[in-house]
Amino acid sequence: MTDTTATACVLVIGNEVLSGRTQDANINYIASELTKLGIRLAECRVIPDVESEIVDAVNHCRAKYSYVFTTGGIGSTHDDITAASVAKAFGLEFGMNPEAERILLDHYGDKANDARMRMAMTPVGAELIDNPVSKAPGFRVENVYVMAGVPVIARAMFDNVKGTLAGGKLLVVKTVSTIGISEGMIAVELGDVQKAHADVDIGSYPFLKMGKFGTNLVVRGETDALVEAACADLRQLIEDAGGEPIDGETEGDELK
Repeated sequence: MTDTTATACVLVIGNEVLSGRTQDANINYIASELTKLGIRLAECRVIPDVESEIVDAVNHCRAKYSYVFTTGGIGSTHDDITAASVAKAFGLEFGMNPEAERILLDHYGDKANDARMRMAMTPVGAELIDNPVSKAPGFRVENVYVMAGVPVIARAMFDNVKGTLAGGKLLVVKTVSTIGISEGMIAVELGDVQKAHADVDIGSYPFLKMGKFGTNLVVRGETDALVEAACADLRQLIEDAGGEPIDGETEGDELK
């Protein structure tokens, strides 16, 4: 299958995610919303609160993908170094953003201490991303969007920028499923179907339902005709293996 014209990467930044203390809850939401826009999420990374790691990841990914979204590390504590690291990645000065400063002063009033005002610092020239939840804004530099890690804030920030993103062609997605046929029983034949339909992408997702193994075969392609042709071969594959093909996804406990 040919790549869509727009691609994206999510960089999850934070030692707390790598340690297991915090579970990321943003990738699924961002991926789902990007898909609706015709933007393919091509890569996700979890990286530590280390300046060199952030700089390297941002520079690599912003050159490779249409969009880069970072989550985490823009709070008020000493280990929140994402904003300064992004400035370094772009070779920009880092300092107080007048617009962000005004937003936080209006919000905190006499409680606007030095720690809280750190959240008003951005790379010079950055465009702010509105934060309707807790006011401290995210920001954008070129194709890099820097957002908070707290899920409700990250989602609100993403919702405020998604209307500005230029998407690609929306993919057609269909699923053929079966119960009683595990993916190991049809793996070789499935590979043959994929080779025969190189213009689509076929994903295999095994599940367990009421003690029986099953498989959801998801086909993604640019046209209904291409996708349906692959689905027809998948239905025949399942029948040849002694199973019954089902149009649509079968819910169960996913095994991968």
